[in-house]
Amino acid sequence: MSSKKYTALLGLLCMFASSSFAQIGTSYDVQDSSLIPRKSLPQHNEFMNNTYPFPAKPRNQWEVGLKVGAFGVSGDVPAVWPQLGFGAHVRKALGYVLSMRLEYNYGIGKGLHWSSATNYQKNNAWTDNGYLPRRRGSDGQLTGGEQIYYNYKTNIQDLTLQGIFTLTNIRFHKAKSNLNLYAIAGFGGMIYDTKVNALNGDSKYDFSGIDGGVYKNRKDTKKALRDMMDDSYETDAEGYDDARAKIGGKTFRPVYNVGFGIAYKLNERFNIALEEKITMTKDDLLDGQRWQESAAGDAVLTRDYDTYNMLSLGINMNLGSKRTEPLYWLNPLDYAYQELNAPKHMKLPKPILDDADGDGVTDQFDLEPNTPQGAPVDSHGVSKDTDGDGVPDFKDKELITPTQCQPVDADGIGKCPEPACCKELREGGFAPKSACNIGDLPSISFTGRTVTLNNDAKAVLASVAEKIRNNPNCKIAVIGYGESSKSAQQLSWDRVNAVINYFVEKEGISADRFIFKYGEGGGDANTVDLRDGTTEEGPNAVPAPHPNLRRKG
Repeated sequence: MSSKKYTALLGLLCMFASSSFAQIGTSYDVQDSSLIPRKSLPQHNEFMNNTYPFPAKPRNQWEVGLKVGAFGVSGDVPAVWPQLGFGAHVRKALGYVLSMRLEYNYGIGKGLHWSSATNYQKNNAWTDNGYLPRRRGSDGQLTGGEQIYYNYKTNIQDLTLQGIFTLTNIRFHKAKSNLNLYAIAGFGGMIYDTKVNALNGDSKYDFSGIDGGVYKNRKDTKKALRDMMDDSYETDAEGYDDARAKIGGKTFRPVYNVGFGIAYKLNERFNIALEEKITMTKDDLLDGQRWQESAAGDAVLTRDYDTYNMLSLGINMNLGSKRTEPLYWLNPLDYAYQELNAPKHMKLPKPILDDADGDGVTDQFDLEPNTPQGAPVDSHGVSKDTDGDGVPDFKDKELITPTQCQPVDADGIGKCPEPACCKELREGGFAPKSACNIGDLPSISFTGRTVTLNNDAKAVLASVAEKIRNNPNCKIAVIGYGESSKSAQQLSWDRVNAVINYFVEKEGISADRFIFKYGEGGGDANTVDLRDGTTEEGPNAVPAPHPNLRRKG
């Protein structure tokens, strides 16, 4: 369904691109005061007197438009796409890129699910009409379950204020284009009324023959359902009578939308536009269904909200006399380029073209009028000095001298200082390694086969952590004992891991300051020792030796 929609979009774009009947004119005359609003006349007068470089923004036309298109809802029940939608808008440019648009849309959405459901016990649109859903009995087992097929018809109206961002009217290599691409972002409100086709006249449908294995695919199932069902949609959908805000008996919800479009200019008054716009709602009942079946067979609330979109084709007209076209059709660079090509308004200085030193900068602007022949200069006629060492490039034998190697000699060659590390090695000196004076550290005791730190152990570790912070040059070896069996080794690992994790997670000490040792011999298996490990080598983390024997803290 989605691929068909975008294939249609691509085809229309190709049609627009291949058309050749649009006549693209030039921009407006910036000196025409009749196009300037009263509040901008002071700026216009300054511009005309060449005391202000920017022309005043002209009056520009309003745009009104009508559109019709394909409308669909995206929700829990698959949409029957497309359905009819139409809209109307009024749009005003605030500048060459941004314009504001107030738009009304009306759309009809329909949906029909090809898969049956029996877990609709919380959907009163079906239960109030006598359908019997699955229910959980007193023994906890699900029983019953009369099959239904979710469907809906909804009427949606919205009013949104949108910012339209024009993407293609500022052009550097062409005066104008007959195509205008734009993006849409807006917000507003919508009302909707959703109905369900749950009854055949006054009686409920018998769906038992639909899902009995006769119909093997979605297409056949949906055809059989359409052949069986009328088009009444007589039942209010779930949520119609809840406490949500209503306008005219219809549910009201705030919305926001995004989209994109392409407009094709027919002439200075009319253009046609192809748009795709998606509207997001914080509502899950546009399709009359917000429950889905859990793995246990119960109905659970879904967390995804419904959206709706419209792919439309519209005709737009510009309104207003003594105004330019809407600014999003004009190229703001047009005036500047025309003035550069054929000046009509700018004040041109009297040309003084003498260049005594022949450096390409006229004497009028040359700040160094006696530059040697062939010497590279900047825009002010001053000899370039790329590395800023005080020697101009035409004399500099080392064009780029690092700052640390300056000052330089008369040829622009610097002398770089010898790196400190190399100087120390050359002189036979080495930086002394910082000593650790943390002193003796206490042991941590565990009881039984526990790996959890009690309050006494935490207090001891807190005092040790303070000493570690006060001795930043120290590394600490954390040693656990127990080498007799796999269980003893794993228990030793767990306890060492608990101590290091406490230091890192509770005391904020970096893990790379610890050396992880476990399963050592010659010590108490219920004790973890701490000692100065600055001169030792070892990892700060070790994989569990027997992870299947790990104990939880």
